[in-house]
Amino acid sequence: MMAGAVHPILSVCPSRAFFTEKFRVLVENLPPGLSVTLHSLHCSEKEEYWDAFGHYVADNKGTVDVSKDASLGGTYTGKEQMGLLWSMISVPGSMEYTVLLRADVVTPQEVLISVFQGHLSAGFRQKPPLASVVAQRWYMAPGQKRIRVQEKEIDGILFIPPGPGPFPGVIDLWGYRENASECRPALLASQGFVAFVVNYVIPGREFTMDYFLRAFEFLQEHPLVISNRVGLIGMSQGAVVALNMVCRTEAISPRCCVSVSGSHLLVEESVDKMMNHNFKVKKHTIQRNEQNHLIIRNATLPLPNDATINMENINCPLLLVVGEDDLNFASAECAEMMAKRMHKAGKEHLLTILSYPGAGHIINLPYNNLIRTAYFRFPFYDQQEMTMWGGHTKPHAFAEEDSWDKILIFLKQHLYTDPQSVPDAAL
Repeated sequence: MMAGAVHPILSVCPSRAFFTEKFRVLVENLPPGLSVTLHSLHCSEKEEYWDAFGHYVADNKGTVDVSKDASLGGTYTGKEQMGLLWSMISVPGSMEYTVLLRADVVTPQEVLISVFQGHLSAGFRQKPPLASVVAQRWYMAPGQKRIRVQEKEIDGILFIPPGPGPFPGVIDLWGYRENASECRPALLASQGFVAFVVNYVIPGREFTMDYFLRAFEFLQEHPLVISNRVGLIGMSQGAVVALNMVCRTEAISPRCCVSVSGSHLLVEESVDKMMNHNFKVKKHTIQRNEQNHLIIRNATLPLPNDATINMENINCPLLLVVGEDDLNFASAECAEMMAKRMHKAGKEHLLTILSYPGAGHIINLPYNNLIRTAYFRFPFYDQQEMTMWGGHTKPHAFAEEDSWDKILIFLKQHLYTDPQSVPDAAL
């Protein structure tokens, strides 16, 4: 037992930080050589619990520094400064297969971090901790604005950075889901971009490319946006739409484009019809694993020579982010084919590819939990099906951290006249 006169000191610095910012977890005033467990606990907006933990041994000064010391066991091992976040799994009894991104980005995600004596693997809520502290993970900077947009038949959320502007703009296109995530555009605005997340999955409504072109024009014409410095970022189905947009050079002139887990499939009439056409006709190629989970990626293979966007029309810098364990799209193969076509057109200088071994389809914000499997409803199924997205925890976490840093560098390089002039976000 630890001597009663000894009171461990647990600190998280910074305790208020942006969601994508690293923090340092430090335990001091421990008996040297004491075995302890660092534990993180998060209660989601739906009151579901998620946690992570690592096993440590105090050094000869009675200190455990998660940024320097290795976890000997737990939900992660090794020197992993942010392992208490990205290795989170659902607590038994809570809903599984959900991502820990907030719907309400105005308020922070809160994580309770505690230190326990001994190397524990369960029973955290029944045992009193030696010390605890709450860390807040914010999406928005002070003074940042969130504005609902419903005009000219466009639906979405606009995020405006603090300050007088004008600013570069970014159209954000999320994956195929009814409620577009506001987390990434909120964080983009904290980095000095006017970010507009476009909602394009509304029951009973079809969305053609004209809708997305109008959304681009809306952002371009906003008084706080530099009209000739508007870029695109899309993920999954949103990346398909973004790639279609950058090829329509006669209609718009985006400054740059980021595609995360996308493909060069052609959106002809509407997004819904494209989904039905490209997947329903190949429904027989969709596999199921031993747990009866869907594996969709083969529906895009073999890669078609027709019904794809004209990559030769791209005239702006393009960043492709792909996971090599993507079980939903053949995104790595698509990136390879897109690279060949751009090389043939003499435009390989515009293309950058980030390819991550062990990463899955949902390459999200840094330090988020891995969603390898989740319920999803495709247009050609009558109900939600358990779907494999792919990815392995540690390499996927690396992909999310590394790609986010490089996405920000890419956007600042091509959207700001002087990347050094980007305002520093602070809480």
